Amino acid sequence: MSDVIALHAFRDNYIWLIPGSKPGYVAIVDPGAASPVFEGLKQYGLKASSILCTHHHGDHIGGVLELKEQLHVPVYGPAAEAIPGVDHPVSDGDIIPSEEGGPYTVFGIPGHTRGHVAYLTKGRLFCGDTLFVAGCGRLFEGTAFQLHASLMRLAALPDDTRVYCGHEYTLHNLAFARTVEPDNADILAFERRARQLLQANQPTVPSTMADERRINPFLRAHIPTVRAAAHAYDPAPKSDTDAAVFATLRRWKDDFKG
Repeated sequence: MSDVIALHAFRDNYIWLIPGSKPGYVAIVDPGAASPVFEGLKQYGLKASSILCTHHHGDHIGGVLELKEQLHVPVYGPAAEAIPGVDHPVSDGDIIPSEEGGPYTVFGIPGHTRGHVAYLTKGRLFCGDTLFVAGCGRLFEGTAFQLHASLMRLAALPDDTRVYCGHEYTLHNLAFARTVEPDNADILAFERRARQLLQANQPTVPSTMADERRINPFLRAHIPTVRAAAHAYDPAPKSDTDAAVFATLRRWKDDFKG
């Protein structure tokens, strides 16, 4: 098995099963509920090697304790957050070894939450609720400066890095992106493709980092058209830095109804 498997939870959450170096074993990313994971492992004839948590929100960790009890696997999660069941706390720059399904490089990406992390393995980025397709997470615990810096770190990854986020928010995010950049042909083309995928009951995730740099306004605060749109929304920003433009975009998105 070579492809990452998407499991659905709640209304729009994704739980990811990542194939590892040992055939038939997968790492489980952000199990907000246990039952979809048990069903997925049974359906695909797989066993678990580890559980990886990106942040402490309940819709990403709600199934951890039950899965750990039944599957007897190590649980990795951000050292800066208290997540029940985590027995391997990780921080920026840590490497999770290949015997646990990796190797995974840990990125510390605070902003959405105080200690949010992402996991990078073999050109695949599992970034929870920090970077979405055409969007980014809300600021619950961190600052706009922190989240912008975290997103810029991720945006520096290679073009072909596949981005696996935690929710199916793509169409709503693209509606906002179109509002910010109505003449961006890449956004319009990506939206057509996303609608086709959803009509075929397929996820719009993953995107690639090249996609995100073309369509995601939160990675484009340095682009003149994006800066102009942000200024039109808030003509009196505190400063004109990319981080300040990003903060304006994030406030705008918070109020956006689509």
